[in-house]
Amino acid sequence: MRRREMLEFAVLGLLHESPMHGYELRRQLNSRLGAFRALSFGTLYPCLARLQSQGLVSPTQDSAGRATGRRQRITYRLTDEGRAAFADRVDRVDPGSWEDDAFDVRVAFFARTEREVRLRILEGRRARLVERMAVMREDRAGLGVIDSWTAALHAHGEDETMAAVRWLDELIAAERSGPSARPGTLTDPNHPAFNPPDQSGSKENP
Repeated sequence: MRRREMLEFAVLGLLHESPMHGYELRRQLNSRLGAFRALSFGTLYPCLARLQSQGLVSPTQDSAGRATGRRQRITYRLTDEGRAAFADRVDRVDPGSWEDDAFDVRVAFFARTEREVRLRILEGRRARLVERMAVMREDRAGLGVIDSWTAALHAHGEDETMAAVRWLDELIAAERSGPSARPGTLTDPNHPAFNPPDQSGSKENP
């Protein structure tokens, strides 16, 4: 998933939850989705303009602003076409769906994603991390004798990757044993989605 497509997907997903003005939309993108922590209005507003030109987003000026003389804010909301577009994109899968930033964005909207699609993305992400782990170990073996700081850095990277694989294993197991219906908002704090990958440095193999 290219960054432009990823941003459009995220904007549609957030507006699917509720209408927002540009400042709130940017705040949500910055705080909820790590891939957009440095997002500027110079990137967000052209994205909104593209979605508006496609008939997916409709802007509405704030009438309270006109009454008080304050600068008018524009609230953005999804059109029916926008809701249909998000429904189509949220159940679409390609190899880019499990790359680093794209994976995080996809997971953020798993509550509106079909279970089979969630499973494909989780399994694809796991396979990608296992491949990455193999490359990391090959690279470390090829370094020969290294200083303790470099060794610690490599070990930390491997530990983080293994922790992420274990977390994915828990999510995949929960998906396979759960109901097949599209989920709502998660409320069970014991669900593995509430527990981020362990950073303690366990040495288990994926």
